Amino acid sequence: MEMVLLTALGVGGATIFGSLIGFAFKKISHKFSDIVLSFAAGVMLAASVLGLILPSLEYGGKGGLLVTVAGIFVGALCLNIIDKLVPHLHKLVGGEESCCNNRHENTKLSKVLLFVTAIAIHNLPEGIAAGVGFGSGDTAQALIIAGGIALQNIPEGMVIIGPMLAAGVSAKKTFVCAMATGLIEVIGTLIGYFAVSIATFVLPFALAFAGGTMLYVISDEMIPETHSHGNERGATYSLLVGFCIMLATDFLLG
Repeated sequence: MEMVLLTALGVGGATIFGSLIGFAFKKISHKFSDIVLSFAAGVMLAASVLGLILPSLEYGGKGGLLVTVAGIFVGALCLNIIDKLVPHLHKLVGGEESCCNNRHENTKLSKVLLFVTAIAIHNLPEGIAAGVGFGSGDTAQALIIAGGIALQNIPEGMVIIGPMLAAGVSAKKTFVCAMATGLIEVIGTLIGYFAVSIATFVLPFALAFAGGTMLYVISDEMIPETHSHGNERGATYSLLVGFCIMLATDFLLG
């Protein structure tokens, strides 16, 4: 349990760490952000397949394939529904400054709250994925999954600072908002862990569900974002590097 709690704090703390970098370098280039985010996407891709989807097949028994496929699609569908209710993160990041400059202070605040809410909602399934990984009993694999998610949280924390400051939010409130989004991930990690610990029979589906959410985030959010600023080639190789590093880590630990 101590390991799970420390991991939860680490996953959530990665967003806060990224926000501190965002404060230090308020104007981060798109190229740097795309490379880092693509690397994180590669790490998450390997973690979702090796640490969640393949174990789901192993634990599923005779009906493992059906359960795993169903879990992947249900996880993706849940995030798809969330995206219908909450604007995409890259749209909010790209449009925050222009939306807020010519409005009253209360309108600025409402936009910022929407921005933070969107990030928090997207962070919850990622936290659950980190917690579910521990339910399999493979601590090393669970740490790999959590590490991949944490890596993704660092650039996410970096890119939210600039738009919030540009919207007129004070540095103190901006940092509190970043902490809140990180806390959501901590809560999600604990929810995922306790859910599969209490009901182990849901483990195969829960693993696949978590894998599906991660695949959805990679395909729907991370890859489009990293390929929209003219850095497609570098982003692609960065993703491959992240994937191969996690593949090597899994091979060596296995």
